[in-house]
Amino acid sequence: MAAESTECVDKQPARSRVRRWWAWTPLVGLGVAVLAGAALRVGGQRAAAEVIWAAVTVVALLPAAWSMLRSLWRRQFGVDVIAVLALAGALAVGEYLAGAVIAVMLATGRSLEEYAQRRATRDLRALLARAPRTARRRGADGAIEVVPLDRVEAADQLLVGPGDVVPVDGTVDEAATLDESVVTGESQLVQRAAGETVASGVVNAGAAFGMRATRNAAQSTYAGIVRLAEEATAHKAPMVRLADRYAAAFVPFTLVLAGLAWLLSGDVVRAVAVLVVATPCPLLLATPIAIVSGLSRVARRGVLVRDGGSLELLGRARTLLVDKTGTLTAGRPRAAETVVAPGGDRNEVLRLAASVEQLSPHVLAAALVAQARERGLALAEPTDVTEEPGRGVSGRVDGRLVNVGQFTGELPEWANRARARTELAGWSAVWVSAEDEVFGAILLEDPVRPDARRTVRRLRAAGLRRIVLVTGDRPATAAQVAATVGVDDTLARCTPQEKVDRVRAEADRAVTVMVGDGVNDAPALAQAHVGVAMGATGASASADMADAVLTVDRLDRLADAVEIARYARRIAVQSAAVGMGLAVLAMLAAAAGRLPPVVGAFLQEGIDVLVILNALRALRGGLRRRDVAPRTRELLARAAAEHQAVRGVLAGLRDTADLVATDPASPRCLPAVRETHRRLTEQVLPHEAAEDRQLYPALAEPLGSGEATSTMSRAHVEIRRQVDLLGVQLGQTDDGRLRPDQVPDLLATLYGLDAVLRLHLAQEEEEFFTLDPADPVPERR
Repeated sequence: MAAESTECVDKQPARSRVRRWWAWTPLVGLGVAVLAGAALRVGGQRAAAEVIWAAVTVVALLPAAWSMLRSLWRRQFGVDVIAVLALAGALAVGEYLAGAVIAVMLATGRSLEEYAQRRATRDLRALLARAPRTARRRGADGAIEVVPLDRVEAADQLLVGPGDVVPVDGTVDEAATLDESVVTGESQLVQRAAGETVASGVVNAGAAFGMRATRNAAQSTYAGIVRLAEEATAHKAPMVRLADRYAAAFVPFTLVLAGLAWLLSGDVVRAVAVLVVATPCPLLLATPIAIVSGLSRVARRGVLVRDGGSLELLGRARTLLVDKTGTLTAGRPRAAETVVAPGGDRNEVLRLAASVEQLSPHVLAAALVAQARERGLALAEPTDVTEEPGRGVSGRVDGRLVNVGQFTGELPEWANRARARTELAGWSAVWVSAEDEVFGAILLEDPVRPDARRTVRRLRAAGLRRIVLVTGDRPATAAQVAATVGVDDTLARCTPQEKVDRVRAEADRAVTVMVGDGVNDAPALAQAHVGVAMGATGASASADMADAVLTVDRLDRLADAVEIARYARRIAVQSAAVGMGLAVLAMLAAAAGRLPPVVGAFLQEGIDVLVILNALRALRGGLRRRDVAPRTRELLARAAAEHQAVRGVLAGLRDTADLVATDPASPRCLPAVRETHRRLTEQVLPHEAAEDRQLYPALAEPLGSGEATSTMSRAHVEIRRQVDLLGVQLGQTDDGRLRPDQVPDLLATLYGLDAVLRLHLAQEEEEFFTLDPADPVPERR
């Protein structure tokens, strides 16, 4: 069976290649036939040549006529009408070479358009594949059996294993740790106590737990998401080709002119000549070439757009709706700060917590371990490790029993302050305790992507007039992210249905793009004119429902795609307009009898060459960003690495400020202030000076002006001033202790430095460090 499966997989690429080559067969065949007719004509066999050309004309006429009739039956009126009349007219008046040339042009346009359409692969396979097929059901005797999902009924007792998807809606029998981001968009793990409800589709991020089903699979939350996606896809309006929009005016004009030429001259050949030069090859050739060129370019930028229609719509978009988790934010927790009890060691708290968490499968555990390794901490091997769902992990490290997770006892004053700060910031806290006493906490955040704000500005510059944040997260967290990146409106605590409704409402007013990741975004992506999935980190379901997928974990690629799409569409429209303008001049000459059909056909070929060359301009240009020199990239990478060390100084700075605020008379206080001043002087100030001396001048070219970094340089001046002021304040101390009258000024300096440095680092990371968008495949210049 395995060998048979492998053989089938191996055959797929070969079959795909055969289908791709076969799609170009009609064009190649018609081209060879026209050349064969030309060879016969040159050899003096005119009758044989005309037979071949007539056959070519008929071969092109039949499918074109059938396509036109089907379009008319659906009440769609396109440029194919002119092509059919031109082919039929050429046959009627014996202008077989003109008909054959038209046939080749039509086949070329059709082949290019089909090439773009073959990229379309939307379906629901991934969404359905993720849906659970079975469930672990507990029998009357307590035995566990695996049963098909459709056999699960309300009131059944189920067991959900670690990493399992909850199969149906229900209530948990015991505490459970859940990852609900695929359904709600909430990035943080959620603790559900016994008796609380749980929705199908969420993932068990902790130990196994029991639950009681309250609905069967068909009535559960995940099934509803699938139905929403199917419904949105079914009602999504079909794409109207760019060429057909111009047909509304061009086709009637052509028919009236051809009719007048015949009526006034009495010569039907003039009417045929008008139809021949009016054959909309600039529309049928230049438009798909420009669009396919755009598809190729965005693919090199790490954005896969499924078809030309989606790229064209992306180029006309005016409204953007964007999910928060995994889109504007990283979607993965990160240790933002380590808080310790007075007199504690920040690195020791992190080391102990990460050592215990090494064996845990939690995503929070991975964040702690990663943070400890980034700081170069040596983790110990824990023993006696146990994990209690909903509470956390405990284990012995260096002989000491350490608990990491929730803490149910009474928190000391310093811990209450940390908890309040955590709630205000929208973070989560992991408490580190021993013997029922908390001695530290690690604050976790889902950070906003550094490139998010710059990307939003670029999207506005590209023509998007309205940007809306839609998320299942808490209103306070959503508001903070919205303010950081600069959106126009925010809708928090959205259910999948509310997201679909909001997308539908925005789509009724303008061409709308929806960006998201996760299963909960799939219905909204399908409902939007253009759905864009964060495919590098998001759920495969959202990628399958999307019209475009970001294959790299960079949000700025979306701005690249919009700019390229607008440029490609502009080139397509320009090519079509110029080609049609030249065609109109040729039509007037043909109507006056100055242009025979055969000459008109070759003149039309010349016009086609011009517009195709213009359309090929879409292969490059259109991006607003500037290249970053290799030396500047090295400086950016070095500065980014040094920011990690600066953030370590910041952590100690905040601890020192808190110590001065709570216990200024402590003998530890003044040494802590001196150590903070030393680290600021030896680590932070040299870093800022190097940026002023090397990095900022190098950024003048990519930013367009040396003035672009002037505000950052001004921040450096203020940081140095505050550090110098701190040194002066330390020089005024007596007997190794702080005087009470010194405390207010010292606190102002310490907290001021903390605020200025944090803001400065964030601004540099958003404005400068995102300037290095290394191309997945460098563009050809």
